[in-house]
Amino acid sequence: MKNTNQLGLWMDDTVAYLVQFTTKPFTIQTIVREFHTEDKKSNLIKKILLLSSYKKTGLNIHYNKIGKELLKYEKIILFGPSEAKLYFFDFLNKDERFLNLKIEVKDADKMSVNEQHEFIKEYFGKLDILKL
Repeated sequence: MKNTNQLGLWMDDTVAYLVQFTTKPFTIQTIVREFHTEDKKSNLIKKILLLSSYKKTGLNIHYNKIGKELLKYEKIILFGPSEAKLYFFDFLNKDERFLNLKIEVKDADKMSVNEQHEFIKEYFGKLDILKL
């Protein structure tokens, strides 16, 4: 079973955990969002900026850091408790570098690292069964 090109990405508004799907001990990469002054504006202004232009916020920097890591993989499950995964998915769809990636988005609660790993194992395990 070749699974080194599969990644689980759990994210919320402040942090992203990248977990490679493997049968070996898993490794996790953490990318924490750095907040800039313009990110501290009111919620309404933040939402307007998010929807209108990622480049006007520090969010663009954060998404680019995560996106750079995704280019190493073919299949990605993007999951988490907030709408951040949906904004990130939209960000990826606007960039031609990510068009060949197979990305699925799933809702999930807050999870420990072990719960994230189990979620990823179950998700990609089901995909392998469907291929049989």
